[in-house]
Amino acid sequence: MKKKATKTQAPERSFQPLKWLKRWGVRLCLLVFGLGLLTVTAHRFVAPPQGLYMRQEAARLGGIKQSWVSADAIAPVMFRSVVAAEDANFCAHWGFDMTAIRAALADGTGRGASTLTQQVVKNAYLWHGRNWSRKALEAVLTPLVELIWPKRRILEVYLNIAEFDEGVFGVKAAAQHYFGVTPAQLSPLQAARLAAILPAPKERSASKPSSFIRKRTARIRDGAETIRRDGRAACFES
Repeated sequence: MKKKATKTQAPERSFQPLKWLKRWGVRLCLLVFGLGLLTVTAHRFVAPPQGLYMRQEAARLGGIKQSWVSADAIAPVMFRSVVAAEDANFCAHWGFDMTAIRAALADGTGRGASTLTQQVVKNAYLWHGRNWSRKALEAVLTPLVELIWPKRRILEVYLNIAEFDEGVFGVKAAAQHYFGVTPAQLSPLQAARLAAILPAPKERSASKPSSFIRKRTARIRDGAETIRRDGRAACFES
């Protein structure tokens, strides 16, 4: 007489918190990356909404001045001026300027190494501050922006969301606020003045420039002309 086969019960798996955390950590990273990819791709074609800092300032001041303007309606010298002022190697890097980073680390300040792409990521998608969580997200999103957006688009977004005075955001509002002109009408001097007050517009004025701003403006004008002559503007000039 055959004996009935007895079913052997599989041993119960014990809960392993480290494996669980690792599994869900990977899933969370993939989710964040996927959402970032979709968002950055969409904003290659449509204007990003107001960033967190802009909304905070709007709430604090009861409103802000900001209107979107296309790259074709901005004087080319404005593009060259902001590159000369903030990121002279803009056409050569992939979002992080390693030469500037090494120089900043060498002098011990850690400042002056942020590229225009990093500033766009911070202003459009993140928050102001120096904590590690923001830096980590910036490190993920910056290469994505460089990969998906043309250089001209990066500058277009930057000039539309940069702060130029208290409650004044974007080059259209700034050109009207300081000089009473449209972005397309900006002269080389006016463009250099606007670039010169970055990245501390609340402490500087383009219409009533200090001695420091006048000297910085002259350097930016020279830099913008040099960039035009030596071809470093080729990546963003149509």
